[in-house]
Amino acid sequence: MATPATLATCDLSHTLETLLRSAIITALGTAAGAADPQLKPSASPKFGDFQANFAMALAKTLGRNPREVAQAVVAAAPPALMDLCESLEIAGPGFVNIRLKPSSIAQALALMDSPGLGVPDSQQTQTIAVDLCGVNVAKQMHVGHLRATIIGDTIARMHERLGWRVFRQNHLGDWGLPIAMTLASLRRAGVDLSRATLDDLNAAYRRAQTEGLPEAPEHDAALADAHDTLRKLQAHDPDTVAQWQAIIEVTMREVFSSARTLGVILGPEHSRGESFFRDRLGATADAFVAAGLAERDAGALIVRFPGRERPLLIQKSDGTSLYATTDLAAARYRIEELGADLVAYCVDARQRDHFKDVFDAVAMIGWTRRAGKPDARLVHVPFGAVLGEDKRPLKTRSGENVTLASLLAEATARGRREVHARAQAPDAPTAGLSSDELDAIGQSVGIAAIKYADLSGDVGRDYVFDLDRMISFEGDTGPYAQYAVARIAGILAKAGANGRGAPLIIATDEERALGLHLLRYGSTLKAAAAALAPNRLAAYIYELANTFNSFYQACPVLKGSDPDLRASRLRLCDLSRRVLSDALSLMGIDSPARM
Repeated sequence: MATPATLATCDLSHTLETLLRSAIITALGTAAGAADPQLKPSASPKFGDFQANFAMALAKTLGRNPREVAQAVVAAAPPALMDLCESLEIAGPGFVNIRLKPSSIAQALALMDSPGLGVPDSQQTQTIAVDLCGVNVAKQMHVGHLRATIIGDTIARMHERLGWRVFRQNHLGDWGLPIAMTLASLRRAGVDLSRATLDDLNAAYRRAQTEGLPEAPEHDAALADAHDTLRKLQAHDPDTVAQWQAIIEVTMREVFSSARTLGVILGPEHSRGESFFRDRLGATADAFVAAGLAERDAGALIVRFPGRERPLLIQKSDGTSLYATTDLAAARYRIEELGADLVAYCVDARQRDHFKDVFDAVAMIGWTRRAGKPDARLVHVPFGAVLGEDKRPLKTRSGENVTLASLLAEATARGRREVHARAQAPDAPTAGLSSDELDAIGQSVGIAAIKYADLSGDVGRDYVFDLDRMISFEGDTGPYAQYAVARIAGILAKAGANGRGAPLIIATDEERALGLHLLRYGSTLKAAAAALAPNRLAAYIYELANTFNSFYQACPVLKGSDPDLRASRLRLCDLSRRVLSDALSLMGIDSPARM
């Protein structure tokens, strides 16, 4: 009888890659050991569990037949690899199909069944700064802020789960002439800022924009008032500063309220607005001048790029700064003071050219370089628009941007209606719950619906906001994933046990498929974080929910007569529930125990 494999880690992919490299070196020499085994999960279970496609590339390098290369490597497989596998079969021109022993899968799952759930610990602490939310003071949050906020929060959560040090950076638009114009307009209107609402501020912002138009009769007086307000603000006039802080407070109350509703980690400690960098802007422009990277053009200060007609304007001819100046100062702060190895900017795709220019300027001046460490990376995570049924940016009937607050209210109301309706069935898991309990579950369902729909696609693409589809308990939706967790919780509650510590038995194709998918959690999360791609995590969640359903249909859990098999399947149920819940939590999505 073969000796059972002894695993040091639940990451079977990593273990197989390591052992395949050893076989390649034995068969083909040390130089070939640098080759990528090109290991990936098999497209179909009939071909095995994994497929290694190294032979074609190596054969080309060595001038040999790829099938012969594959045969040589398989013949040189170390005993540890053979202990893991039932078979290593060569197919086609040189593919190696790998089928694991059930005992290997069971042992890996037992290692995974820990608080960490197989998520790899970061070998060394790395730091990421995530630019997210980015609201403008005195303006209502709209659907674009939904994307900037939840994409950024998910990227931050994924990196936190992998052991990174994370700085959330809410880059507020809270400084400069537009804010002064709004504040001046509020003062002229006699608005009591101690009682003002965000609607009051938003109205003042729009009024100020209208008054500032050249054709407006009050243009000259309004602009003079705004400049006077800005000068007082820059001079730290106590009354003006107090009023400025008041409008920030009114704005942020709604921002933080929306963040709480969305389940997003965002508080005052994460605010790093334009005002935070106001005393660094002059030094930022001076640094580019001193480095010989900036030049005057009609009085303005610009940075030119080789092979690009478009320059970056970093200072106007009147000496005032721009968004680009603030972004340059912020990038330097995030790299040099926060120590960020990576800065991820979750900002509208329309800002693509702007960030390319800013990132190139930061690299040219050398702010990405760190002594003894790899260069810091600045990455724009561009997101598309949220569209209405007409395939145009989502608007109200009056043509205005849909506010985030109204969107969340609609989703919450729909979620509650769905949950209350389902609770009417006598055999529903939620039957008998109080109205408040059903409301809480309904809110969780509604918020999960819009968050999952947003995050499950390629974030760079536009998507149509269809709440009927999003709120469904079937298909690739947030409520479907939540329901999978609740269903498993119900199974475990009926069993009165979770099987933890029981020997795992992988006897059927469905148990094998579920086990292998569970074991991919850590590597999937690592890949999703590295690509700054929440949709990869969502795809894993959906496939796991489907794979579990197939397992549960084919493998009796509660009705099983064999106590060992029943305990093993309960343990698989429990592990599936914990992985699904953990993965959803990285999107800031709750997992109710009953739905």
